[in-house]
Amino acid sequence: MSGKLTKLFDFQRFEGNKELQQVIDTVHARYAVRELEMDEMEMISAAGVPVKPDQQKEQEK
Repeated sequence: MSGKLTKLFDFQRFEGNKELQQVIDTVHARYAVRELEMDEMEMISAAGVPVKPDQQKEQEK
């Protein structure tokens, strides 16, 4: 689906279709880049697999 959207967005650069531009503007407005609030940051976790300290010592050996 994201591939289709990408192609439509690229197509719009050359076509200039007003209805398609409205869809693009709506998508950009919905997914606008913004700063996360502290409450939202609690839901973020770092990439990787968590390792307990005692397991880490075993892996280092």
